[in-house]
Order: sequence, then C-alpha cells, then structure tokens
Amino acid sequence: MAAPDPPRPWLLFAITPPRRSTEPAEAQRIADRTCARLRGLDLDALVIYDIDDESDRTSAERPFPYLPTLDPGDFHARHLQAWDRPVIVYRSAGKHDPAALGDWFAAQDPQRVRTVLVGASSSDAAVRTTLSQAQRLRREHAPDLPLGGVAIPERHASRGDEHERMRAKQAAGVSFFVTQVVYDVGAAKSMVSDYHYACGDAGQPTVPVVFTLSVCGSARTLAFLEWLGVHVPGWMRNDLRHTDDPLGTSYDQCVAIAEDLAQFCTRHRIPYGFNVESVSIRRAEIEASVRLAAHLRARLDADARGRVGGDGTDRPVQAAAASASSTPGQPRS
Repeated sequence: MAAPDPPRPWLLFAITPPRRSTEPAEAQRIADRTCARLRGLDLDALVIYDIDDESDRTSAERPFPYLPTLDPGDFHARHLQAWDRPVIVYRSAGKHDPAALGDWFAAQDPQRVRTVLVGASSSDAAVRTTLSQAQRLRREHAPDLPLGGVAIPERHASRGDEHERMRAKQAAGVSFFVTQVVYDVGAAKSMVSDYHYACGDAGQPTVPVVFTLSVCGSARTLAFLEWLGVHVPGWMRNDLRHTDDPLGTSYDQCVAIAEDLAQFCTRHRIPYGFNVESVSIRRAEIEASVRLAAHLRARLDADARGRVGGDGTDRPVQAAAASASSTPGQPRS
C-alpha cells in the first residue's frame, strides 16, 4: 500500500521586531505597514524572530551592528492585533529567566500562537535558561502550545548528525522544524533525507521541515548571510558578486532552490514548507522577499490543485516569516 500524501506545504514569512528604542507609536506604524504588506500573501502564519547577539559564535566582525529589539511576544501582543492569522514566536531560551518564560508559555492561546525554542549560539555562551529547560517549561506550563525547532543544514554537512538532533528535539515535543537560510540545496536535501529515513527506520513520524529562503541584494547582505553561518556555494557567490543585478540573480536562485526542494520532498513524501525572510532592512530586498512569497504561494497552490483539485482548502496547521524593520539577523539552535 502506498504511503499517504503528506499535508499541504506551509508558507511562512518572518519579520524582526523593531529596535528596543522604538517609541510605541512608531512600533505600531511599523506593525501596521507589515500587516498591510503581507495581507495579500495568504500566509499560513507570521514568524517573529527573537534576535540575539551571536558574537560569541565567531571572531569575525559582524557586517551589520547588533541592536537589541523589542521582545517578539510583546510586539505581537501590543502591536499586531490587526494580524488575524497564527504567529510563530521565536524564543531565544538563554535570554530569558525561567519563571518569565514559563509565564509567557502559560499565557499563549495554542490556536493562535506557536513557538520555536532556540538554544545558545555557542557552548561558551552564558545563558539564563538552557534549551532543555525551556522545553521542559513548555511541557509543564503549556503542553498544548505547538512547539517548533531549528534545523541547520550546514551543521549536518560538517558533522553529519543534524538528523539525530532533530529526532531528539522531536522526542522533546517538537512538531515542526524551520531551517536557517538555505543556499546550499545539497546540504538541505541530505539533512532532510537522513532525517526522513532515520524516522522511518525508528517507526517515528516525519514532521514538517520548513526551509527558509532569503534574497541577497548586495555584497554586504552576502557577507552577513555568511557571518550567520549560511554556506553559499562558490559558483553562487561568484554570480552574486559579479552580476549587475544581485537582487534579481538571488531571487532567481531562491526560486530554483525552492523548486528543487519542493520536487525532492514531494517525491519522497516528506512534509515541507517555505519560510521567506529578508536579512536586510533595505526596502528593495524586503519587497523582493514579498514577491518571492507571492510566487511560492502561487506555485504551492497550483501544485495542490493538481494533486487534490478544487481550491486546496485542506491547508494544515498554520504556521510563518521578512524583516519589516530593525536589526536583521537569524536565531540559531
């Protein structure tokens, strides 16, 4: 008997909260612009990142300065009332006191909020709460709150064990994964393939893996992606550095990566999705990210109509991630 079809792919869009110094009225204007920009995309959810410094992860100079941002949970609660779809709020566990984190878990509506817990950026980082402690707090205070985890293809390429990390997180309650930005499609396919087959061998279900895509419109954005740990293949880096239109070139690369991953996951019946973000606050890159999300929505809907017919209203659990303002960056785990 053939395996059942996986659930329909998710489409997420990620934003970074405004700088911590932003006045409430300006934060509200930013939130309103974000809602207006994204409303027509038919997203499954909005991702709100919890930005950390990460300077302890590498000695390389950060291409963009780190500026603390508003708490993503507070930004959602106070300023995103107009957003009428679910949100996925990232929580960098090490930044938060255990009691405050437990209180936040308990206060969330599981029908509207999901969370992704992120561990320390390095083993040397000083933390208030470890990832395992945060997972336990979620189980104790809000067992029905859907929990996501971070997956890093580059770590799988260098260590070969990211799929086992994913399975351990799944055993701790994770029901979906979101990757860091993907430019190395081979590393992403190897990671999700090893995860898929390891789950099959163990009789464990494969949960959705959401691949993050981000356009790159300048040499500085490219440098920041690489500072974040994103592996950009040499040929792709050359294309971005030598073209007269790096934004258009990277957009086409993102479309090709998405198509490759979609075909791979569909062929292997692996549940998947896409999360679109902009690591830059440049308007041109944010707008290109919105166009990319619109393209992916149309592509995924066309695929669903071809598979199930009709208007594809069987979309599964809703979940999402473009930087509308403030300090760009991406959490790690």
